[in-house]
Parts: sequence; C-alpha cells; structure tokens
Amino acid sequence: MKFYNLHTHQFSDLPNVLELVNQYPNEFDDMIPNYSIGIHPWHIKGDTILSNLEILKSKLLDKKCLAVGECGLDKRIEIPMDSQQIVFENQLLLAEYYKKPVIIHCVAAFHELISIKKNKKITVPMIVHGFSKNSIIASQLIENGFYLSFGKALIQNPDLETVFQSIPNERIFLETDTTSNEIQEVYALAAKYKKLEINTLKEIIEENFNRVFKK
Repeated sequence: MKFYNLHTHQFSDLPNVLELVNQYPNEFDDMIPNYSIGIHPWHIKGDTILSNLEILKSKLLDKKCLAVGECGLDKRIEIPMDSQQIVFENQLLLAEYYKKPVIIHCVAAFHELISIKKNKKITVPMIVHGFSKNSIIASQLIENGFYLSFGKALIQNPDLETVFQSIPNERIFLETDTTSNEIQEVYALAAKYKKLEINTLKEIIEENFNRVFKK
C-alpha cells in the first residue's frame, strides 16, 4: 500500500509513494507521471494569463494531469484581488468542464473562496492544501464540501492537533509541499493525532484519493 502525497513541488519517484506534483504552465516536465497544473496567484501577469490558460486547457486532456492547481486567492500579495479572482474563476470553470479536482492555495480569503464555490456552482472536489488555520475555518470549509490537506504546518504547529482531529477522516489528505520532510513523517504524526495505525491511515488516504481523483 502506497503513501499518497497530495501536493509536492519535488518529484522523488519513490516506488512506495504516489506523488501529485505541482506544475506551472511555463515550467513543465512531461516526464512526471501524476501532476496538477495551474496558475498560482503569485504568478499572475497580465501579458501571460491568456497563453497560460491555453496551456492549461491543453494539459487537462492529458491522463497524467489529475487536477487543476495549485490556484486560488492570496490577500497578502500585491496583485489585486479582482485580478486574482478572475484568473481563479477561469481555472475553476475549466476544472468543472474537464471534471478535474482543484488544489487550492488560499491565504486570508476563505470567505471569498466559499462564496466563489457557491456562486459558480462548482461541483468538482476542491482541496485546500497546506491547511494551517483554526477549527472555525476548518468547520466552515468542511460544511461547504471542501477537503483539507495537511503537511508542514501540522509538523511545525502543535496547536493544529485538535483541528486535525476534528476533521472527518473522509475529508483529509497529507502532503509535503515545498518542505524537505518526507511524506512518511507527515503520516506518522497524523496517525498519532488520529490515534490510528499507519496502515489504517494509509487505507483512509488511499480511499479518499481514489474517490476524489477517480483512480
């Protein structure tokens, strides 16, 4: 049984790990077997939006492309929220059309994220990666159909233990993102917090992955 790494920027090609590797339209490695692709809010540039969306559309036809993202909203950067929202919504509409799940980057914009999901009637699974917020935000996201992926913050912030414990098992994923932590380390801590055997947690995450990504 494999470990599933929901979101990573580093392809390790380990035989016991299935990695969903984050890729960008202008930085793409066709040799990666399972990937997501999207326009990150940090990388929005007016003169490349249309061309990047076209690249995105072409890659969504690839069986190796399992998800759109990471994409989303970030209130702590200088790029105007209006521009971010337009680019994000365009990607959500592509995800909806091609029936691909979405890997979400969200910073201080969870109210807007939930509103967009409702207003655009997005039905494909949406996963907030790198979740690090409190139980109130977690509960709001779960109530609105989101999945939550935990990684670096789970290891670095002990206060997340009770938040993680409160998330239904069928809504969790685990990841490494850009850190040097191995996914096995994240699983070990997650299993401890959930009071589960590692193999039981692996079964839960695998079932979630297969359901969301229809593997």
